[in-house]
Order: sequence, then C-alpha cells, then structure tokens
Amino acid sequence: METLEESELCFPQLLNSSCRKPKRSLTEAVLLYSLLSFISLLTVILNLLVVISISHFKQLHTPTNFLLLSLAVSDFFVGLLMFFQIMHIDGCWFLGDFMCVINIVLSFIITSSSVGTMVLISVDRYVAICDPLHYSTKVTVRRVRICVCLYWVYSVLYISLILKGNLKQPGSYNSCFGECVIVLNYIAGVADLILTFICPVTVIITLYVRVFVVAVSQARAMRSHIAAVTLQGSVKVTANKSELKAARTLGVVVVVFLTCVGPYFCSSLVNQDSLFGIATVALGTWLFYFNSCLNPVIYAFCYPWFVKSIKLIITFKILQPDSCDASVL
Repeated sequence: METLEESELCFPQLLNSSCRKPKRSLTEAVLLYSLLSFISLLTVILNLLVVISISHFKQLHTPTNFLLLSLAVSDFFVGLLMFFQIMHIDGCWFLGDFMCVINIVLSFIITSSSVGTMVLISVDRYVAICDPLHYSTKVTVRRVRICVCLYWVYSVLYISLILKGNLKQPGSYNSCFGECVIVLNYIAGVADLILTFICPVTVIITLYVRVFVVAVSQARAMRSHIAAVTLQGSVKVTANKSELKAARTLGVVVVVFLTCVGPYFCSSLVNQDSLFGIATVALGTWLFYFNSCLNPVIYAFCYPWFVKSIKLIITFKILQPDSCDASVL
C-alpha cells in the first residue's frame, strides 16, 4: 500500500509535501504523449519552414509577409514550449521554481505578440482593401518591421510588469513540491483580459467586417463591368482580385485564430481566481497551442509560394548561390 501511494507522488522521498500525479492508464498516457508530441514537432517544423521561406527569398519581402513572419516566429516558440507542457502533463514539474515562472512568462509574451500580430494583419488588409491607392505609401516594409518590433518589446515589458511579483518570488504560490503555478491579482487579471483579448478582438472584428463589406462591393463591381473593361482596366481587376484573395486567406487565419483562442480567454472570464498552472492543462490551452500548427497548413493550401519554397528548402537548393533571388511567386 505504501509503494502504491509513493508511486502516485511527484517526489516519493517527500511524502508529506510532494504533489500527487493524476491517475492514467498506460494506453491513455501513450496516446496522449504521442499525439501531443507529434503536434508539437509538426508545429516547430512547419513554422520554421515559413520563417526560412520569408526570410530567405527576396520576392517574399512584402509588408504582409513580414507580418506572417512575425506570426510564424510566435508559433515556432509555441511549438517549443509545448514540449515543456508535454513533459509535465502528468502534473509534476521537475525543473525548479525559476524555470516554472520563465516558462509561463514566455507563454504569456508569445500569446500577447500573436494577438498583436493579428491586429496588425487586420489593419494591413483594411488599408489594402479600403484604401488601395495609398496602400503602398501607407504600408511599407520598414513601417511593418518597426510596428512588429515595437509590439514584441511592448509584450515583454507588459508581461514582465503584470508578473513581476511572480518573477521576484518564484514558487511562492506553490502548495506542494512538483507544482508550477503563478497567480495574478484581480486588477492585473482584468487588465490582461481587456488588453490582450477584448480590445484586440474588437479591433480585429470591426476591421474585418469593414473589409468584408468593401470586398463584397468590389466583387459586385468587377462582375458588372468585367465584359467592358479595357486592357488597363483588366490589370486593375487582376490587382483587386489579388488583394481580395489575400484578404480571404488572412481572414481564414484570423477566424481560425479567434476560434482557437476564444475558449482559452473565455475560461479566464469564468475563472475568478486567476490561477494558471501546468499541473492542470485545460483543453482551451491545448486548443490555443494547436492553432500554431494550423497556420502553416492554411498557408500551404492558400499560398503557392509556400509550397514552392518548401521544395527548394528540402532539396537544399537554397544553399546555391543567388538562391534568394529565385522565383517562388
């Protein structure tokens, strides 16, 4: 009986202060670890391919693609952090209190930067569809880079501020050895919910509703005049179609993102104790992580350049001289 009880403890040598492991059958444990490990590995590989593609090929150095690059970097780190979540899904944390806090802080930073990138993508599509004549002057590669860098810096400073108490005293909220939790006070929790979810989602939905209305009107206008366009007008129609296609693709990315992230933040709305822990990984959290794996899959179906880039990468043709000038569009 004593052996059985000790086998359920994270640290059997600490009988009175060790956390207990949740009971799982061998089959359930193997399936769970295998599935999550596969998703994590796939997330890392696919997003690394996106990062290499956009960074290497000059044809892909556009404002919109640099926003996708920022999103891919976030998703890549999500994939890496998933390995830590998988290692400790049995409810035991063995890497110490400091690494526990660092792991959760990085998760918060990546979440904030991902949401911010989605806002920037929505703004990019709004300007491209609603003000196409001034898009090239308003949205430049340099401005996008500055905005992305500023939002990453903001995410680091903001998360460090709201979690400074946990960073100063790691493990102060743990109730037993092997636990990994942090606690936000009520004000910080509400502020985080508003700044990281409610406000950004409101902006995203508002902009995309406007984009949808304008896109529909443009599509109707193109259909009504398609038979009478001149050669010059034909080029204009093609450009409009290109922007509309990009808006649809990124719209899918945004909708999938909101679908996956929504349950995670909605659970925060319901949960009033503002307690976050690795010991109890909720379904909403894993759904949020799974979104990072879906984004590159969407690109593969909607962006031909991504498939072409992958072929050049896996065949090592990017190692050839001047491969960055290769045509992938």
